[in-house]
Amino acid sequence: MSKTSRIVIALIANGLFLLFIFGLAHSISTGFAGFWGGLPFWIISLFVTIFALYDVFDEMRKK
Repeated sequence: MSKTSRIVIALIANGLFLLFIFGLAHSISTGFAGFWGGLPFWIISLFVTIFALYDVFDEMRKK
């Protein structure tokens, strides 16, 4: 698979992943759990998002 196609697929997959995670975090925070109940999930989601974005960045740097 070419480098360009790997980058495009990684960006699309990461975008869908981020959309799902932040949508889930939003629904938890605005639902029954409330802001303080959803805060731990938000914190975990932010760390996972950082790791996912770093992985895409690392994939772009590889030869």
